Amino acid sequence: MSQEIERRFVLTAEPAPDLLDVGTRMAQGYLCSGDGLSVRIRIVATDATLTIKGGGGLARTEVELPLDAGDAQALWPFTADQRIDKVRYRVPLGLDGRVAEVDRYAGHLEGLHTVEVEFDDEQQAAGFEPPAWFGREVTGDPAWSNSALARHGRPDRPT
Repeated sequence: MSQEIERRFVLTAEPAPDLLDVGTRMAQGYLCSGDGLSVRIRIVATDATLTIKGGGGLARTEVELPLDAGDAQALWPFTADQRIDKVRYRVPLGLDGRVAEVDRYAGHLEGLHTVEVEFDDEQQAAGFEPPAWFGREVTGDPAWSNSALARHGRPDRPT
């Protein structure tokens, strides 16, 4: 079984430019989400993936499958009103090889920055000391999942 173990944070300010690499633009659209399950299409340049996530919290099931670009475009209209546009930056965190993924959102989420760190197991995740610039932790808060952000916007700002 494929499992994602990840901690997630909301940055209170944009990270220093010297921390960020070039970044990768991503378009994500959700075909369905709710009740602990989400099905998303992610388009990055000419590549696309179909991702199914189940569960919530620190550890959850995640299955990613390559998706033909034509199939991704055929399904894209079904994601209307459930989309995210963002640029992802990879930030090395130190000698253990761990990397933070900083997402800078655009469109209806303009100004939002989140950071995620993935782990091999829950013990590693529990022992991780986030740098101060990570901000507030929202791991396990369903209102801060990308699928909820796509559907409802930021939970800390009224729509």
